[in-house]
Amino acid sequence: MTAPHAALRDVTLRDGLQLTGKMLPTDRKLEIIRTLIDIGVPEIEIGSLARPDLVPPMANTLEVIGELTPEELQRCWVWVATPRHVDKAAAAGARNFQYCLSASDAHNRANIGRTTTASLDAMPTAIATTRDVGGRIQLCIATAFTCPFDGPVPPHRVLDIVTDPRTDGADDTVLCDTLGQAIPAQVTSLVRKATTLTPQRRTVFHGHDTWGMGVANTLAAIRAGAAVVDGALGGLGGCPFAPGASGNTATEDILFATRPFYLDPEAFTRIVETSEKLLTDLGEQPRSKAAQGARSNAHAFEWVINEPADVSV
Repeated sequence: MTAPHAALRDVTLRDGLQLTGKMLPTDRKLEIIRTLIDIGVPEIEIGSLARPDLVPPMANTLEVIGELTPEELQRCWVWVATPRHVDKAAAAGARNFQYCLSASDAHNRANIGRTTTASLDAMPTAIATTRDVGGRIQLCIATAFTCPFDGPVPPHRVLDIVTDPRTDGADDTVLCDTLGQAIPAQVTSLVRKATTLTPQRRTVFHGHDTWGMGVANTLAAIRAGAAVVDGALGGLGGCPFAPGASGNTATEDILFATRPFYLDPEAFTRIVETSEKLLTDLGEQPRSKAAQGARSNAHAFEWVINEPADVSV
């Protein structure tokens, strides 16, 4: 049976690096971006305009943007939370912006330093700036299912934000299971409702694997109408301002489950090797089950990698 289709966006270099506390040099980030583009990954989140004193791994985001070609930047997204962030990223050359706010005020205050309403009030200015540079902008809703401070988030709270007139002009809606506590039935319901209410936008699902539901929730989102799903190499990531958050759903696991047209055993090997090298650089443990399977002894299976792992730096 053919797996449902959605585009993968790899978020390793933003959400994936946030909790590592380690800065990757600009040239190393560029190497990863260009490897993913060459493999065929259609969209990549390359960094954030978050304050570098609070999120040090994002400190060289503007340098990364400045080194990419306009053609490469067409496939790249940058996390922003204010119109000023959009201005700075656009001046560096970025054209795709993920404007993030939280469904819960408590998390929005912890993450961005203001209320959700204040973030919504500023969004029309961010949209206008995006249009002025011929770019695209996403409405990204963190804590769309649960909040680390307030607990479960009512779906109507999220849907009210999705349909708020201040978000008119957004190209996509990103629904984030920030804590990885959602289950497939919840994901199906919220993605389907958001997609129905705003058919002019793509719906993006951003999942975490904290409770082991990452791949199941991702597949549920795709079947419910999500056009894009997020993953990070090796399952890296999490929000530094959300206690209890852990790694993203692994890019390797999503790709193995969905089998996009560009993925064959050779491309999968390159993804696994890129992930292994990055995890070694960062001193992080692998969390991808598919990557572990690729290093198993079941050599009759074409997706198993028969060569020894090369994690040299």
